[in-house]
Amino acid sequence: MIRKNVTMGDIAKELGVSTVSVSKALTGKEGVSEAVRELIVKKAEEMGYRYTGSKGVKEKEKHTIGILISEHFITKDAYYSRLYERTMMMLSEQKQMGMLEIIMRQVEKDLEAPALLASDRIEGIIVLGQMSKQYLNMLREFDKPILYMDFYDQDILEDAVISDSVFGSGILTNYLIHKGHKRIAFVGSIRSTSSIMDRYIGYYRAMLAAGLETKKEWLIEDRDDEGDKIELVLPKDMPTAFVCNSDAIAFDLVKKLQKEGYRVPEDISVVGFDNFIYSEMSSPKITTYGVDTDALVRNSIRIILEKLENPDYSVGRVLVAGTLIERHSVQPIND
Repeated sequence: MIRKNVTMGDIAKELGVSTVSVSKALTGKEGVSEAVRELIVKKAEEMGYRYTGSKGVKEKEKHTIGILISEHFITKDAYYSRLYERTMMMLSEQKQMGMLEIIMRQVEKDLEAPALLASDRIEGIIVLGQMSKQYLNMLREFDKPILYMDFYDQDILEDAVISDSVFGSGILTNYLIHKGHKRIAFVGSIRSTSSIMDRYIGYYRAMLAAGLETKKEWLIEDRDDEGDKIELVLPKDMPTAFVCNSDAIAFDLVKKLQKEGYRVPEDISVVGFDNFIYSEMSSPKITTYGVDTDALVRNSIRIILEKLENPDYSVGRVLVAGTLIERHSVQPIND
């Protein structure tokens, strides 16, 4: 078993002092008496805490972070592959170790512990993409710092870093409204993930504020209970525009519309979300809300490392802003 690196939080717990006091003592800052500083430095040496310098300035902590991702995200959604790659790269840049484990569907259903946790090879966990409540609760039993990236759970109080989906989807919907569209549908299975639900809320709120109707048949399902994409079914009463929960779905919708004889954007306008490769691959290229993935990853790494240093550290839900990116999939309409 690999020995866990000693953190400031461990030293604080041993001495019954705050992590802030430990940090000040080991970095030579003011705010603690010399007697307390000497006590903390001595305890740090006894516990094997690594630091250098005449004032006890510590070396940068090196941690091993486990990145857990559900099978259907890594195999079916290239957006999550990009998030994982950026996470590994940024961890490496900070001289930290990242280890990926793909959680197979049956493993998640059977509530089997990830191998990285069962073997005690990691100190903290970043869960990338939504998992079941049961599995998330099982992960908490290991008493390791946990951070959710790109999702959150209303019933499980863990820190999370997410894109501002409500605001972003509202921006997209209002963009269509300002272009003259009043009959606007939403594409996404809203109970599948927290991000899709939030994007629907942003769409619905914008429609409600504008006094526009939202029909039941204008909520288009895009995936099944397992999270796998399903064929999109166009409504009989067609809208003039669609707000899609992702660029991948917007890409599929554009192809579906064109196959059915509709022109995009001359007949139907389409917007996506993420600013991922699909928005550029599409013909026409898709107007979208760009997620700042680097900021998403950077905040996630900062928070999980801080949680390793200080067990009491918590940020709640951190929202990462994005930007509207106009391309060629929307056309203004007249009354």
